[in-house]
Amino acid sequence: MSVSALSPSRALGGVSGVLPVVLLLGLVLVLLKAAQLYLRRQWLLKALHHFPSPPSHWFYGHKREFQEEGELPHLLKRVEKYPRACVRWLWGTRAFVLVYDPDYMKMVLGRSDPKSPITHRFVKPWIGTGLLLLEGQTWFQHRRMLTPAFHYDILKPYVGIMADCVGVMLDKWEELVSQDSHLEIFGHVSSMTLDTIMKCAFSHQGSVQTDRNSQSYIQAIRDLSHLVVSRLRNALHQNDLIYRLTPEGRWNHRACQLAHQHTDAVIKERKAHLQKEGELEKVRSRRHLDFLDILLFARMENGSSLSDEDLRAEVDTFMFEGHDTTASGISWILYALASHPGHQQRCREEIQSLLADGASITWDHLDQMPYTNHVHQGGHETLSTSTSHWQRELSKPITFPDGRSLPAGILLSLSIYGLHHNPKVWPNPEVRWTWEEEMGPLSTPNPFPCSLSGILIPQCIHVRGLTPNVQALVLSLQVFDPTRFAPGSTRHSHAFLPFSGGSR
Repeated sequence: MSVSALSPSRALGGVSGVLPVVLLLGLVLVLLKAAQLYLRRQWLLKALHHFPSPPSHWFYGHKREFQEEGELPHLLKRVEKYPRACVRWLWGTRAFVLVYDPDYMKMVLGRSDPKSPITHRFVKPWIGTGLLLLEGQTWFQHRRMLTPAFHYDILKPYVGIMADCVGVMLDKWEELVSQDSHLEIFGHVSSMTLDTIMKCAFSHQGSVQTDRNSQSYIQAIRDLSHLVVSRLRNALHQNDLIYRLTPEGRWNHRACQLAHQHTDAVIKERKAHLQKEGELEKVRSRRHLDFLDILLFARMENGSSLSDEDLRAEVDTFMFEGHDTTASGISWILYALASHPGHQQRCREEIQSLLADGASITWDHLDQMPYTNHVHQGGHETLSTSTSHWQRELSKPITFPDGRSLPAGILLSLSIYGLHHNPKVWPNPEVRWTWEEEMGPLSTPNPFPCSLSGILIPQCIHVRGLTPNVQALVLSLQVFDPTRFAPGSTRHSHAFLPFSGGSR
């Protein structure tokens, strides 16, 4: 071989010959992708033309409107302006139909369309393929397996455990309000609900509310909830590889690790307890098993049907949903009570009439407080406290009762909050009055008493600690009319959709 064959100039000449080919291929790929996105947008525009919406930007959709006005206030404007449903553009090539009409809801929920793969792809690294993300026959199998964990005979003794957990929280509140009249309750309520589900569903010994290590799990859940929503709305974060390289992606990974460490420790602790001499037979002899024991016994007796991954996915799912959504619901209902002292007083009188002698609350008491139960339902209806949207991807075309239709492949977002605030479904869903008229000026601290089991906690709701978005919504106080849930009230079968309404 000659020296000239290996000269730098010949090597550079070879590289320069390849470079134009690479650039040409790159340009072709970019043009093909641009054509694909253009055709996707044109298809969406044609498919959604029957459903109105405010003007959207070709690139960032309706992002600016929701950022400027806030998520919920802007949604309420849409519910009032556009009957039944409207379109929301996340960006130029992704849009979904917001549905908030009971007839539409009934039709969609009566079908077997799959859940939105986009949302669930982002949630899967966190909670795995548990009951929330499962589809079809596997979903029914897991639900059938876990249903005995919520049998009345299991739930009855949990009332005492729940009361004890609430008592720990209230003791902390009494101590804290003696130091500062303002108390942000959501963190404390989250600790209480996590403590409750750990003891009731996972046979945990000890108190989560006094364990500082559990606070890292609660914070991780808050972070993950925020990160999933943030990612859904960012076009640049849709690719898994790109997202993992971003600061938010690394934050998401760390939070997932913290959440998994907590659930792994719970499973390991329970397995070790069952391996003690005689303990396995003792638990097996029970008429009803708790949630985690059902999963562990299913794994031991028929390991092929429930893998270790399946087991942890169900634990991750119920650990998160069993405490976080419950804490959200409780916090907002306490806010509703604090905002409506008349309803609060009626609840207090009803509960005190049952527990006047200082007795602890029992299962039998629950049927003897109808007004408090109506308040509970009314709080969920008015504030939609747990899950504000259920998402579906149409597997086949659909034609709604008013004649409008959508093709397969369109994303639907069933807005529970929009449904529960739809003036065509719920007359006068909101009455607006100024905070000053009802509670006094914001600059003057106003003692909001709110009660839990008849115990007064002053200033337990502090509107000044809310984000501007939520504060704007809160200051326009909703009607809180629990009598709408009294027996005999007439309403559409799908006018109120509780969190327990079925597959999400």
